[in-house]
Amino acid sequence: MLSKRTKYGLKAITFIARQEDEQPVQIATISKSENISHKFLESILLSLRKAGFLGSKKGKGGGYYLLKDPKEVKMSDVIRILEGPIAMLPCVSLNFYEKCDDCPDETKCSVHSLMIEVRDSTLEVLRNKTLADLVKDTQ
Repeated sequence: MLSKRTKYGLKAITFIARQEDEQPVQIATISKSENISHKFLESILLSLRKAGFLGSKKGKGGGYYLLKDPKEVKMSDVIRILEGPIAMLPCVSLNFYEKCDDCPDETKCSVHSLMIEVRDSTLEVLRNKTLADLVKDTQ
Protein backbone atom coordinates (compact mmCIF):
# COMPACT_ATOMS: atom_id res chain seq x y z
CA MET A 1 0.00 0.00 0.00
CA LEU A 2 1.26 3.46 -0.88
CA SER A 3 1.99 5.64 2.14
CA LYS A 4 0.45 9.08 2.59
CA ARG A 5 3.97 10.50 2.37
CA THR A 6 4.37 9.15 -1.16
CA LYS A 7 0.83 10.04 -2.23
CA TYR A 8 1.26 13.60 -1.00
CA GLY A 9 4.73 13.82 -2.54
CA LEU A 10 3.35 12.84 -5.93
CA LYS A 11 0.52 15.36 -5.58
CA ALA A 12 2.93 18.12 -4.53
CA ILE A 13 5.51 17.56 -7.27
CA THR A 14 2.70 17.38 -9.85
CA PHE A 15 1.28 20.65 -8.53
CA ILE A 16 4.71 22.29 -8.88
CA ALA A 17 5.13 20.90 -12.41
CA ARG A 18 1.72 22.27 -13.45
CA GLN A 19 2.81 25.86 -12.79
CA GLU A 20 3.06 27.50 -16.20
CA ASP A 21 5.30 30.39 -15.16
CA GLU A 22 7.85 27.99 -13.59
CA GLN A 23 8.22 30.34 -10.61
CA PRO A 24 8.93 28.91 -7.14
CA VAL A 25 5.80 27.74 -5.33
CA GLN A 26 5.39 28.32 -1.62
CA ILE A 27 4.66 25.39 0.66
CA ALA A 28 1.53 27.17 1.94
CA THR A 29 0.13 27.35 -1.60
CA ILE A 30 0.69 23.64 -2.23
CA SER A 31 -0.57 22.72 1.23
CA LYS A 32 -3.84 24.61 0.77
CA SER A 33 -4.44 23.52 -2.81
CA GLU A 34 -3.68 19.83 -2.25
CA ASN A 35 -5.05 19.62 1.32
CA ILE A 36 -1.76 18.45 2.84
CA SER A 37 -0.49 19.34 6.31
CA HIS A 38 2.05 22.17 6.01
CA LYS A 39 4.52 20.54 8.42
CA PHE A 40 4.24 17.12 6.73
CA LEU A 41 4.68 18.72 3.30
CA GLU A 42 7.88 20.47 4.44
CA SER A 43 9.45 17.10 5.21
CA ILE A 44 8.34 15.60 1.89
CA LEU A 45 9.60 18.51 -0.20
CA LEU A 46 12.91 18.50 1.66
CA SER A 47 13.39 14.83 0.69
CA LEU A 48 12.64 15.63 -2.96
CA ARG A 49 15.07 18.57 -2.82
CA LYS A 50 17.85 16.45 -1.30
CA ALA A 51 17.28 13.86 -4.03
CA GLY A 52 17.76 16.47 -6.75
CA PHE A 53 14.21 16.70 -8.07
CA LEU A 54 13.44 20.12 -6.59
CA GLY A 55 15.29 23.31 -5.90
CA SER A 56 14.30 25.92 -3.37
CA LYS A 57 14.61 29.66 -3.05
CA LYS A 58 14.36 31.49 0.25
CA GLY A 59 12.79 34.85 0.93
CA LYS A 60 10.23 36.91 -0.92
CA GLY A 61 9.15 35.13 -4.09
CA GLY A 62 10.71 31.96 -2.75
CA GLY A 63 9.45 28.41 -2.71
CA TYR A 64 10.11 25.14 -4.50
CA TYR A 65 10.67 24.59 -8.21
CA LEU A 66 11.59 21.70 -10.50
CA LEU A 67 15.24 21.12 -11.34
CA LYS A 68 14.49 18.66 -14.15
CA ASP A 69 12.18 18.63 -17.11
CA PRO A 70 8.98 16.75 -16.11
CA LYS A 71 9.58 14.37 -19.03
CA GLU A 72 12.82 13.24 -17.34
CA VAL A 73 11.30 12.54 -13.91
CA LYS A 74 10.35 8.86 -13.77
CA MET A 75 7.78 7.82 -11.22
CA SER A 76 9.91 4.84 -10.21
CA ASP A 77 12.65 7.25 -9.06
CA VAL A 78 10.29 9.52 -7.12
CA ILE A 79 8.58 6.61 -5.39
CA ARG A 80 11.91 5.06 -4.38
CA ILE A 81 12.92 8.35 -2.73
CA LEU A 82 9.65 8.77 -0.86
CA GLU A 83 8.60 5.18 -0.22
CA GLY A 84 11.75 3.11 -0.39
CA PRO A 85 11.66 -0.26 -2.16
CA ILE A 86 9.05 -0.77 -4.83
CA ALA A 87 9.06 -4.54 -4.31
CA MET A 88 6.57 -5.88 -1.78
CA LEU A 89 9.13 -8.26 -0.26
CA PRO A 90 12.82 -7.64 0.38
CA CYS A 91 13.79 -10.93 -1.29
CA VAL A 92 12.63 -9.63 -4.69
CA SER A 93 13.87 -6.06 -4.38
CA LEU A 94 16.37 -4.94 -7.00
CA ASN A 95 17.87 -2.14 -4.90
CA PHE A 96 17.13 -3.23 -1.33
CA TYR A 97 17.52 -7.02 -1.48
CA GLU A 98 17.46 -9.03 1.74
CA LYS A 99 17.02 -12.76 2.13
CA CYS A 100 13.86 -13.80 3.97
CA ASP A 101 14.55 -15.50 7.31
CA ASP A 102 11.80 -18.07 6.84
CA CYS A 103 12.69 -19.21 3.32
CA PRO A 104 15.42 -21.81 2.86
CA ASP A 105 15.32 -21.75 -0.97
CA GLU A 106 13.99 -18.76 -2.93
CA THR A 107 13.93 -20.74 -6.17
CA LYS A 108 11.30 -23.08 -4.73
CA CYS A 109 9.20 -20.42 -3.02
CA SER A 110 5.82 -19.80 -4.65
CA VAL A 111 5.48 -16.39 -2.95
CA HIS A 112 8.88 -15.32 -4.24
CA SER A 113 8.03 -16.09 -7.86
CA LEU A 114 4.66 -14.34 -7.59
CA MET A 115 6.25 -11.24 -6.06
CA ILE A 116 8.85 -11.09 -8.85
CA GLU A 117 5.97 -10.88 -11.33
CA VAL A 118 4.27 -8.17 -9.26
CA ARG A 119 7.55 -6.21 -8.97
CA ASP A 120 8.25 -6.45 -12.69
CA SER A 121 4.74 -5.35 -13.65
CA THR A 122 4.83 -2.46 -11.21
CA LEU A 123 8.25 -1.34 -12.42
CA GLU A 124 7.09 -1.50 -16.04
CA VAL A 125 4.35 1.02 -15.27
CA LEU A 126 6.41 3.28 -13.00
CA ARG A 127 9.47 3.40 -15.27
CA ASN A 128 7.29 4.38 -18.21
CA LYS A 129 5.28 7.06 -16.39
CA THR A 130 6.87 10.45 -15.96
CA LEU A 131 5.93 13.59 -14.13
CA ALA A 132 4.87 15.02 -17.49
CA ASP A 133 2.33 12.18 -17.80
CA LEU A 134 0.88 13.00 -14.37
CA VAL A 135 0.61 16.68 -15.30
CA LYS A 136 -1.13 15.79 -18.57
CA ASP A 137 -3.50 13.39 -16.79
CA THR A 138 -4.60 16.07 -14.30
CA GLN A 139 -5.27 18.87 -16.79
